[in-house]
Amino acid sequence: MKIGVIFGNRSFFADELCLDGRQRLLRVLEAAGVTPVILPEDVGAYGSVQNREQALKCAALFKEHDDLQGVIISLPNFGDEKSIVTVLREAKIDVPILVHAFNDHLDQLNYENRRDSFCGKISVCNNLRQYGFKFSLTTLHTVDPENPTFQADLQRFLAVCRVVNALRGARIGIVGVRPADFNTVRYSEKLLEHNSISVEPIGLIDIIGKINELGETETESAVAEIKDYMSTSGVPNEALVKMAKLLIVLRNWISQNDLHAVAIQCWDSLQRYLGINPCAVMSVLADAGIPAACESDVAGAVSMLALQAASNMPSALVDWNNNYADDPDRFVLFHCGNFAKAIYQSEGSCPAVNYPPILASTLGQENTYGAIDGKVKSSEVTFARITTDDLTGTIRAYCAAGSVTDDQLATFGSWGVANVPELQKLMHFICENGFEHHVAITLANVAGALVEALGKYLGWDVYHHR
Repeated sequence: MKIGVIFGNRSFFADELCLDGRQRLLRVLEAAGVTPVILPEDVGAYGSVQNREQALKCAALFKEHDDLQGVIISLPNFGDEKSIVTVLREAKIDVPILVHAFNDHLDQLNYENRRDSFCGKISVCNNLRQYGFKFSLTTLHTVDPENPTFQADLQRFLAVCRVVNALRGARIGIVGVRPADFNTVRYSEKLLEHNSISVEPIGLIDIIGKINELGETETESAVAEIKDYMSTSGVPNEALVKMAKLLIVLRNWISQNDLHAVAIQCWDSLQRYLGINPCAVMSVLADAGIPAACESDVAGAVSMLALQAASNMPSALVDWNNNYADDPDRFVLFHCGNFAKAIYQSEGSCPAVNYPPILASTLGQENTYGAIDGKVKSSEVTFARITTDDLTGTIRAYCAAGSVTDDQLATFGSWGVANVPELQKLMHFICENGFEHHVAITLANVAGALVEALGKYLGWDVYHHR
């Protein structure tokens, strides 16, 4: 990730503090995989800013890098708040900002080592607010970069940056219309567009038409890929060829339209007119970083994209599906299987491509191969749902953290037992506020970062369940 770094300085503090701060922070950023964009050491005091001339040089540098995903303001000493906000204003910065201040130490309060960053951070934040910049804070008001608390703050901030960067300008593809019986997945394309998220539609008949134009020889490598990806021992070759053709057509369409996530009409037109479930294909896409949502759930695809960006891991779309006996904090999550392979527990022959018994009971087993049987592996987990609210003209969301347990069930499909503290409170919130029955998951605890990204930087109405 490319992050701009501003070191603040005040001339009546020792310049050596800027060199010390620069070297220490840059080591931590390098270890975190960050590419810093920073003034060279021969500008100001070791690349710090304390006047307008230096601020303009820093702003010009940032303008050269239009792919900055965030900015870190670091105060080795009190810092010059006016110069810092000048950098941001002149560079027209519109990315997340983290404000960091170094610790003073009780045995180093002499002139050569005194920082006063504790006080300077307050002044910088005051100016940021005056100038209209949104910003994030470290857990501790002042903290050394080597401190694990700061390093956790840094990881959280990088997650915030990834989410904001992923959603601003995101392009979501939708295959077919929503299933007629799923009013719950309605969404406002105009509200998404107003928030810089575009939707690119394609008709299901166009997808099937493109599939029919493919020859079987063109699909051999895709069939081999699906077989290598997951167990398909019980799947007829005819169904595997159809899956391979669907994968090829979707990939071409995604590439041609520069899409970041997709939502697919999968209930039950694909089964009736193509003769497969798309789950395994969606799983392959998700595993490669293209979240794929079921039942034309565009807002669900946006939710998956946000979680994927926050965690740097695959995401999935699940149903809040079943109670778990009488335990008020546990439930069963379930879907036919759009989950990336990395989300499943690897055990014996599972996960495996199969057919879904519920759909097969009405559409026929031969028309429904492509679902996935497997258990979600035990892990911490974040749940998130983004929705467009036409009644208020806003985008709303909720986030919650929990865990996927080791509990076993005698069932089919893709499933897991999850524990969410105060689950009943969350269920009341979801029902009372008209959220959908779908929720996105990722196997990491990134709820806090997601709430900050969606609420503070994107300006959406976000509920953090905890």
